[in-house]
Amino acid sequence: MSKIGKRPIAIPEGIEAKLEAGRFLVSGPKGKLEMMISPLINATLEDNKIVFKIDDVGNREKRSMWGTTRALANNLIEGVLKGYEKKLEVVGVGYRVEADKKNLTLTLGYSHPIILVIPEGIEVTITKNVINVSGNSKQIVGEFSALIRSQKLPEPYKGKGIKYSDEIIRRKAGKVMKAAGS
Repeated sequence: MSKIGKRPIAIPEGIEAKLEAGRFLVSGPKGKLEMMISPLINATLEDNKIVFKIDDVGNREKRSMWGTTRALANNLIEGVLKGYEKKLEVVGVGYRVEADKKNLTLTLGYSHPIILVIPEGIEVTITKNVINVSGNSKQIVGEFSALIRSQKLPEPYKGKGIKYSDEIIRRKAGKVMKAAGS
């Protein structure tokens, strides 16, 4: 039995949820999202709750999809209700970040600026050296944040690069110089 899969998801007020032909549609104050439900999973809407079931608990593939599907559906509901947000810090002398509606421009010490196209449904705001990525889809917010971070990973000696605001970089000591003539 899947501990996560067998728990029903309560649909809060202000959220409209529908099941149509293998798709789960959710709309709320932060927008609309949808996901495909695996044919291995049976989903039903029962008095303001969505319940996921499988017919063969012994089948390993069905069990694994059961918990995953329930978690993804819960993420959709959370996304259209509250939204998701990731903060990244840009650490380094001369590193600059600029954003307009469609593009994010990163100047990170390379010979050229890096231009990233902001995905639809994602909002990027910049305050000083902090990039705030927000949107209603947990997956897209996480993927775009990871793409930004991958442009200049934080290095362990001086800590320069792009890091998540809650990330801790383990620092290393630099080379130790020996005294001359020893």
